[in-house]
Amino acid sequence: MNRRTLLRSLAGTTVGLPFLEEMSAAPNANSGAIPMRAFNLFFGLGIPSALQKEGFNGVMEPLKPLANKLLIMRGIDHVRADQSGINAHFDGSSAAFTATAPNGEARAGGASLDQLLRQAHYSKGQPDGVVPTLVAGTFFRRSRISRYVHSYHSDGTVAAAMQERPIDLFSRVFGRIKSNGDLDERLQRSVLDSVLEQYRHFSGKNSPLGSTSKARFKNHLDRIREYEQRAFQFEIDKDAPPRPAISQLPHGGKADPGGQGIDMQLDDLIREWRLMSGLYALAIQTDRARFGSLTFLAAGERLRIKGDYIYKGEKRFSFDDSAQLRASGDKGCSHEWWHKFNEKKKNEQLRAHAHMKMREVAHFLSLLSTDETREANGKTILENAMITISTESGDGRHNDTKRELSGVFHAITGTNGRLKTGQILDIDAQGLDVYNTMARTTGTTAKLGPQNRPVKLVDKIIA
Repeated sequence: MNRRTLLRSLAGTTVGLPFLEEMSAAPNANSGAIPMRAFNLFFGLGIPSALQKEGFNGVMEPLKPLANKLLIMRGIDHVRADQSGINAHFDGSSAAFTATAPNGEARAGGASLDQLLRQAHYSKGQPDGVVPTLVAGTFFRRSRISRYVHSYHSDGTVAAAMQERPIDLFSRVFGRIKSNGDLDERLQRSVLDSVLEQYRHFSGKNSPLGSTSKARFKNHLDRIREYEQRAFQFEIDKDAPPRPAISQLPHGGKADPGGQGIDMQLDDLIREWRLMSGLYALAIQTDRARFGSLTFLAAGERLRIKGDYIYKGEKRFSFDDSAQLRASGDKGCSHEWWHKFNEKKKNEQLRAHAHMKMREVAHFLSLLSTDETREANGKTILENAMITISTESGDGRHNDTKRELSGVFHAITGTNGRLKTGQILDIDAQGLDVYNTMARTTGTTAKLGPQNRPVKLVDKIIA
């Protein structure tokens, strides 16, 4: 079997498969050829640089199980992205993965890292069945596009439409068929039904697969079915007035009414994010996506969160932002804990929020680090792909722009052995140089930023 084998229906639906042993043994198959993939993973509000110094003993604790597959970088700045008169939530979020200042409210200042590499490595287009760029996220603050979109073309325009509801993400990746008139319509039944005959062939007695691969094949398609049912259940229950909906989270204009923030139960937030991030990971695993971005909460996110925060079976904190801040509206949102940060205080609420965000970032990364995601070179997708994790600021206080745009949290994966992992390094460099160094390790001369500015390689991150 070829590595690019897909299940296809006459209607045009394609369903990707996981890596199977029979694929690496196929005649003329290049088992060592791992595709270039780059994804930007953004989380809102950031981790104050002072807390980053605590390593895995503080808010970064949830990343510890993945420590050997990540390089955590401290001391990266985006000061060059500062624009007078615009707060650093916007500047910092625009600089994330681009290292350039924004170009108005709807454009970045240039390409993002994932799109630089997409163009460099797939200038003639990606293989059939791959979504050109996949952009998705769970977020609510919407005043400027770069608060929540983190994938941009070289001219600063967004690289793909944002998918913010699980059902839309599923449809973007798996669930659309071409109807008469070349119009797309959403499937009213499982996409797996459209490839039923091929499913029976690969899982039946005449299957070319061995018992181990056959079991993995069945489990993989069952997983697609499960996500599909959950995604469509969100859609159905959301508008069902007789009973509480599985997802009542606001989208579109309802998500950010006047910038005053919204009330959010922690369990509801996490339930939707885990479905969204699970679908995104599945898209990568099935080789339906190789480039794009995923957002967990927007830059300057304004939520009034309530609920118990449980980590490893232990209650760590009880969120009740509005009551703990003794304020309503935007002043009662978790956003304010970042503005109130003080190195000399305990910062309990901020720490709890940041820890929760790292738990959810780690959850997504772990989905790409299972045996099921192991590829032809023996490594997992997490180890082979370039996944860059970042945020908007290194200090949430608005009284010092240089400090706010310095020490911005970054972590990267190994990119198939090209970048160092298993360390926490003090980089003390511009984000532009770090990003361009990452790009150079993939064999491209393309770069971000001004073309007349020489690339200053950050050697300490190169494996």
